[in-house]
Amino acid sequence: MDFSIRAAIVEDCKDVARMNLDLATYEKVPEQVTVTQKDLEQDGFSKNPFFQCLIAEVPQQHKSKDGYTLIGFALYFYSYSAWRGKSIYLEDLYVMPEFRGQGVGKALLSKVAQQGLAAGCHMLNFTVLHANQSSVDFYLRRGGFDMTSDVGYHFMAFEEDAMQQLART
Repeated sequence: MDFSIRAAIVEDCKDVARMNLDLATYEKVPEQVTVTQKDLEQDGFSKNPFFQCLIAEVPQQHKSKDGYTLIGFALYFYSYSAWRGKSIYLEDLYVMPEFRGQGVGKALLSKVAQQGLAAGCHMLNFTVLHANQSSVDFYLRRGGFDMTSDVGYHFMAFEEDAMQQLART
């Protein structure tokens, strides 16, 4: 199948928002998506963007059954490890179901790795939903490892209410 990977532009945010909701629906948590198309436009394409995004696109003749030509995305940002230095964090990688198994996800992941290496990063970090074994296997086949089982690290977070409480203490 013919497809290309390119940097997202602000006009892609409508499709990124659509695919982001598709991903959350696939993971059975669509109610957790609060980011809007406008948020994506502002947060990713302002003077100081919070993230970068790659788009997988097919030509018109290969569009999805619903008429989409933007069929996947990888959203990432740069971070820093006190132990390893520069890192790149893959927040989400998504390919529409009808286009999976055709190299699109691999190409998106490869491009994120290329971006990280070009920026001098030493690690590519990400999380995978525990129940999403096919994605775990996808990353393991490509040389990734499970830090939770192999190293013992747990990915943890404070949501906004807890952050506010923490900030007051």
